[in-house]
Amino acid sequence: MTRRPAAGKGIFLGSTEYSATPLHRRAPLGTEGASSHSQYKKQPMHRLYHLPLSPFCRKIRLVLAEKRIEVELIEERPWERRHDFMRLNPAGKVPVLITANGQALSDSTAIFEYLEETVPEPPLMPRGALQRAEVRRLVGWFDDKFNREVTENLLFERVTKRLARLGPPDGACLKAGSRNIRVHLDYVTFLLEGHNWLAGPRLTIADLTAAAHLSCLDYVGDVPWDDYPAVRDWYSVMKSRPCFRSLLADHLPGFPATDHYADLDF
Repeated sequence: MTRRPAAGKGIFLGSTEYSATPLHRRAPLGTEGASSHSQYKKQPMHRLYHLPLSPFCRKIRLVLAEKRIEVELIEERPWERRHDFMRLNPAGKVPVLITANGQALSDSTAIFEYLEETVPEPPLMPRGALQRAEVRRLVGWFDDKFNREVTENLLFERVTKRLARLGPPDGACLKAGSRNIRVHLDYVTFLLEGHNWLAGPRLTIADLTAAAHLSCLDYVGDVPWDDYPAVRDWYSVMKSRPCFRSLLADHLPGFPATDHYADLDF
C-alpha cells in the first residue's frame, strides 16, 4: 500500500531534518525496488513519514533495511505543515517513525537508538565505549557540520526550494557547497586510510549516515567521485548492500537522477 497524506497550509522554512527500501511501501514520489517479503521479520508494520531526498530519512531507511524491519513509507512534505503531521511531531520535521504499537518517534538519532536497542541484530554500534564515542562523533559530524556546509547549500537549494516554491537557488550557496564538499571528501579519505569503514573494522551507523548524505547529493550529481577514488570505492560497496536497493530506485518527478546514480560499478 502506498499513500501520500492530504496537504495542509503553510511553509516550513527550516532546513535541518527537513527534509527518504527494504520491503518499504512508499508514497507516490518514489518507486519501489523489488524485494522478497520473506526476507523480513514477521512483525506488525511500522510506518515512516519521510521525504525521499532527506538524508535523515534515508539514514533511518538504511537502518530499517539493515535490521530487516518491515515498514510502510509515507511521504510527507513538512513545509506544508499538515495539522495531523504536526500533531505527530510539533517540530514539523521528518523522519517520524510510528512504531507497531502506535508510538510516534521523531529525530533521526532518537529513532536510531530506539531501533538499535529494540532490534539489536545486526549491531550498528561497536561494543567498546571509546569506539561508540567515535561513531557518535562521526554521526554528529555528518548530520551537523556536513549537513550545514554541504547538504543544505546544494540539496536544499537545488531541490527543496523548488519543491516548496521558495524561489530560485542561491548561486553563492551552490558555490559554497561545491567548495565545501571537497574539504569533507578529503576528510573521509583520511578516515578510510587503513580501514574498510569510516569508524574502524566493521560497518556502523557512521557509514550509513555518511552514505545517506552522499546518496542525496549523488542523485543530483554534486559529488566529484573521480577526484576521490577511496571514497568512491567505499561508496560503491555501500551501494552494493541490499539495504541500498530501494534508495537507488528513488525517483522524484521533475528531478531526474544523474546517469550513474543507480549503477553499482560507477
